Amino acid sequence: MVKFFERIFNRRKSTLPESESKFVQTAPLTDEQLQPVTMTPVVITPGHLLVGVGQSVGLQRERNEDALFSLTSILADGNTELPFGVFIVADGMGGHEHGEIASGVAVRTMAEYILSRSYLPFLSMEERQRSSLQEVMENGVVQAQQAVVRYAPGGGTTLTAALVVGEQVTLAHVGDSRAYFVHPDGRMQVITQDHSLVHRLVELGQISEQEAQSHPQRNVLYRALGQSEPFRPDIHTHPMPHPGFLLICSDGLWGVLSDDEMFQIIAAARNPAIACKNLVDAANAAGGPDNISVILVQYL
Repeated sequence: MVKFFERIFNRRKSTLPESESKFVQTAPLTDEQLQPVTMTPVVITPGHLLVGVGQSVGLQRERNEDALFSLTSILADGNTELPFGVFIVADGMGGHEHGEIASGVAVRTMAEYILSRSYLPFLSMEERQRSSLQEVMENGVVQAQQAVVRYAPGGGTTLTAALVVGEQVTLAHVGDSRAYFVHPDGRMQVITQDHSLVHRLVELGQISEQEAQSHPQRNVLYRALGQSEPFRPDIHTHPMPHPGFLLICSDGLWGVLSDDEMFQIIAAARNPAIACKNLVDAANAAGGPDNISVILVQYL
């Protein structure tokens, strides 16, 4: 800020005759003088969600086996200010029959269930018993699992879904797509656990994180939608970071870019939509070995 005013002063000073310039004096700016140009926090009322999405088949795959869903709304009627969002990423398992169908079926079924059990009841004027949001998310995964088995036999998919209601985000997760909280100080906080063989080996101390990145079985999952063995999804509820972002993506992004690279791209972008485009472009520039899907959510 000081340099800004110095540049203005120097331009003015250069126009003065030399005989007059020696009489020019400067003084520190007062608080009143600085107030009009001081950056102040912007308060958004009512609070709402700003969202970007991005997707690419990548550079080395013939088909897109990823699917994503994003929906936001807000209810503000004088008594209630309720931002609402549903965000889902699914990655059809490569090498499995109907992988691309499985991801689409899972996303559609999960979205439909969440909206019918949580969104519509919030809008209803009738008193009715509501399930907890964690129950809604867990039952939604059960419905998605049954739909994949029915409509994409032999197929499989990951599923990472986030339900944002007000300042809370409830996550349901199966597989190795990921959800992160992106904090302003540069932290990329992974809030899901990869259900992959190599991640389990890392947890057991049998291989290192660096070895996991090039392990020949890094894409093998022990938990996914479409498998015959019964399982329970990971279900968690967290406060939505603000300032900060919620990032959901397939391994076509996080498996190619480092956490630091993703943070730098997000921090440099003007808005979540531009950030998602730049993330996809960066993953493709790094080789684009897999399909890429990304959703970035900012709570204002």
